[in-house]
Amino acid sequence: MKLFEYSIQKLRKLLSQKEVSPVEVVENLLTRIAEVDPKIFAYSYLNHERAIEAAKKADVTLPLGGIPIAIKDNINVRGEPCRCASRILEGYLSPYDSTVVEKLKNMGAILVGRTNMDEFAMGSSTENSSLGITRNPWDIYRVPGGSSGGSAAAVASHEAICALGSDTGGSIRQPASFCGCVGLKPTYGRVSRYGLTAFASSLDQIGPITKTVEDAALLLEVIAGFDPFDNTSEKVAVPPFSKLLEQLSLKDFVLGIPKEYFIEGIDDEVRQAVTKVIAHYESLGAKIEEVSLAHTPYAVATYYILATAEASANLARFDGIRYGKRAKNYTDLFDYYGKTRGEGFGSEVKRRILLGTYVLSSGYYDAYYLRALKVREKIKQDFSLAFKKCQALLTPTSPFCAFRIGEKTADPLQMYLADIFTIAVNLAGICALSVPCGRSTEGLPIGFQLIGPPWKEDVILALGYIYQKTTGWTPPLPPLDEQTDG
Repeated sequence: MKLFEYSIQKLRKLLSQKEVSPVEVVENLLTRIAEVDPKIFAYSYLNHERAIEAAKKADVTLPLGGIPIAIKDNINVRGEPCRCASRILEGYLSPYDSTVVEKLKNMGAILVGRTNMDEFAMGSSTENSSLGITRNPWDIYRVPGGSSGGSAAAVASHEAICALGSDTGGSIRQPASFCGCVGLKPTYGRVSRYGLTAFASSLDQIGPITKTVEDAALLLEVIAGFDPFDNTSEKVAVPPFSKLLEQLSLKDFVLGIPKEYFIEGIDDEVRQAVTKVIAHYESLGAKIEEVSLAHTPYAVATYYILATAEASANLARFDGIRYGKRAKNYTDLFDYYGKTRGEGFGSEVKRRILLGTYVLSSGYYDAYYLRALKVREKIKQDFSLAFKKCQALLTPTSPFCAFRIGEKTADPLQMYLADIFTIAVNLAGICALSVPCGRSTEGLPIGFQLIGPPWKEDVILALGYIYQKTTGWTPPLPPLDEQTDG
């Protein structure tokens, strides 16, 4: 029985009826990882013994009892590495569990391993990892997206039943689209960031990457909620998302289509696939209305000013003094700092630290950082006005399918544009969901994005569920046996 192909909900049924045991599920998954991961490199760390021991003690009556899950390498798990795919954190073992990990454990989930990522979550392709490049299961010569590329690749290749990622500017949704998974970015403050290594604190949010929308709703139920350890966490009630999926009626439901997201230069196959999705919702009774998000063209520039500014401050704590990599040959303290950080950080992280320090420097703060904050407020207002006309927005997740490894590394600006349709959501602090909607002629996954008002994850999850249910969508198996790494 190929248990690794099952969704959370299907495995829960088998486990509750005692048709399979948690140990069988975990062993089946570990066998799949051993067979497939040498081609993909989705995992940066595995703990076989700990996973098997947890499976032996699993309580299948709990919501996630006996369900294996993969965790992105920037989310702390007690006793395991949290390297953020960076040399500067070599040898570091986390002394505590992040809040989301503690909640998963309390609900019976079994942590299998850590997934690869772009260093400190800075990237859109998972090529910026010091540990190695993760590959797309649908074409091992293409990227899986980023920065949560390892999590998306693990779920897509059925090396994980589900996974957690983090989303700062699209880092859950874009790799989910590239790999053919479901990826949810919750409202800022919905899920605790305690134990998440910070990239840009006002933008980061943890969320699930799953095989189905139903699974994403269940995982969100588990990890969401107020946390006194996180001062950005909001005291907002957590609805039973998985029980609300079938309660949305599309009668009188208005779905907004932002005209700025169907720009010139978007891949024709992506445009056609998303246009079919819009027509499908219309056939089910939804009213389609064009809306405008006027400040969208400024979102990328605004994001990279604010995100890099916050990153330069957050990453100042990594100096090798208390933990992680230390330079060996140095003359004084300043030389020690310079060499430790110079040897420990990769080129993309250095680029963003330099840019962030520049925009915060005297003489440039008002011209760049302060102006970016004002534009961010305008972007928020755009969404607020749009949601007065409609209950949700529908857009492509990415303007193109997964690109080839190395194709955009020489041009950082082209790489940054990979997140052009996802960044504004983080700037506004609202929720969004990427759902698979087909494949290109080359067999590459295409995803569409549903964007909701703050705290309306129930609406976009229900919309995604309706699409998957009415189209009969099931998680496909990538043709890995047909691909050779030559």
